[in-house]
Amino acid sequence: MKALLPSLLVSVACLATLSCGAPTNQPDQTTIGVAFETLQTEYWVASLDAMKAELAKHDVRVLEAVADGDPNRQLEQVQSFIARKVDGIIVVPKDAESVIPMIRAANKANIPIVLYNRGPGEGAGPCVTVVADNRAITRDTVRRMIASASERSKPMQGMILIGDLGDINAIERREGFDEAISESNGAVEVVARVPTVWNQEKALAGVTNALQANPDIEFIFSSSDFLFPSIVAALKNADKYHPIGHERHVVLGGFDGDATAYRMLQDKYLDADGVQNVYFECSQAVDAVLKMSRGETVEPVLKDQGVVIHQDNLDQESHRMWGAQVAAKQP
Repeated sequence: MKALLPSLLVSVACLATLSCGAPTNQPDQTTIGVAFETLQTEYWVASLDAMKAELAKHDVRVLEAVADGDPNRQLEQVQSFIARKVDGIIVVPKDAESVIPMIRAANKANIPIVLYNRGPGEGAGPCVTVVADNRAITRDTVRRMIASASERSKPMQGMILIGDLGDINAIERREGFDEAISESNGAVEVVARVPTVWNQEKALAGVTNALQANPDIEFIFSSSDFLFPSIVAALKNADKYHPIGHERHVVLGGFDGDATAYRMLQDKYLDADGVQNVYFECSQAVDAVLKMSRGETVEPVLKDQGVVIHQDNLDQESHRMWGAQVAAKQP
């Protein structure tokens, strides 16, 4: 897992409390509790920043909590929000099952709850989920990867890095990958499936071992961009990290749209990336929780269709890639 980014220091310093830098509460001012499971990737940092900015547009008081990957701690944080009689709750859960008691607690208190980026398990109770169409975005990304390598004269040996299968997003990304591979008419033979549990060390070891066992691998999809540093390190060690056009280029694709992926696209090492629209998802989550707090009806699932960014549309579509905006702010 990545070390916490410098921009997280302020947030990390206030994890012991449920608010950090919140404005003074005003009479009748709406208060929303925002509970993130983790802030250990650029995606979650960008999401929290975008969500707070969106809430600020509505003059909403925000209570923040970060659970550091502990679902029991997150449940306690949500229960604290409820005890403080917030007007609504936005949760980024660790997985589909651990969020169920949080939903039920909010339902019991008649407080609307919105899940950001991950949906709930069966029978959770009323809530709204804002989530990317993980399967479709992955399928379209892998299709693009295959198309970009269409000039290859023989089937490519491929690898997928799989996330934590306790996370429905990881499952849907794996399914999207398999769907695209199955329709490729044998263009890609998957010879390695690397379980990562969203962990850099496992990813590095898995990719290294896969490349040693299958030195002809020339097609790799990562279920999350944040694993690219491990992939790149393993490819460099095997002398297989080369730009597009080089005879030993390995076709690469990922999912998220972070700053690393953006730079790899710019430098022509990355063929395609499935991009979640952080700003759309955060806007939808805030809009949903505020509508619900006013008693309005909201659809139970709000999907982000995302976009696939690749070499042919990078210049035209990079403004839709949240990682491009993050990269522009970095040294």
